[in-house]
Amino acid sequence: MTLRLSTVILPVDRWHEGGRDRWRRAEELGFHTAYTYDHLSWRSFRDRTWFGALPTLTAAATATQRLRLGTLVTSPNFRHPVTLAKELISLDDISGGRITLGIGAGGSGFDATALGQEAWTPRERADRFGEFVPLLDRLLTEDAVTHEGTHYSAVEARNIPGCVQRPRLPFAVAATGPRGL
Repeated sequence: MTLRLSTVILPVDRWHEGGRDRWRRAEELGFHTAYTYDHLSWRSFRDRTWFGALPTLTAAATATQRLRLGTLVTSPNFRHPVTLAKELISLDDISGGRITLGIGAGGSGFDATALGQEAWTPRERADRFGEFVPLLDRLLTEDAVTHEGTHYSAVEARNIPGCVQRPRLPFAVAATGPRGL
């Protein structure tokens, strides 16, 4: 049995002032995967430096060679599956197929209200997540997707050539109850 250790690297350092070094060091230390939080901000960091997860992971992909990379956790609170799929396919390509998408229904904090919307109830979050994940799966595995749902729509959304990892990059689902799964 092989033990694989992962770590979390918060997106708080400017890239040329230690950010790149943290990701390289994680690889040098032998970590299997390094994750970063995919939030607009995080608790006590709300008024401090906080960079975007997907650009940070793209930079980390170019600074490392073996280290798997991932999000903890991406949610529908501020992401749409069509644009997220395009960004993930690009990131999977740049990394050479080293991306894992940590994904969850989202919470009721800053991410939920930063775009000026009311925070969703737990039921609304679960309902949206229930539509978000299957649509994202289709967007990452099919060349063109049309979908008209309760919460999300896509019209001939194109994602060619698709993920490097087949049939798509792996999802790591974060859930706090049966409806989350």
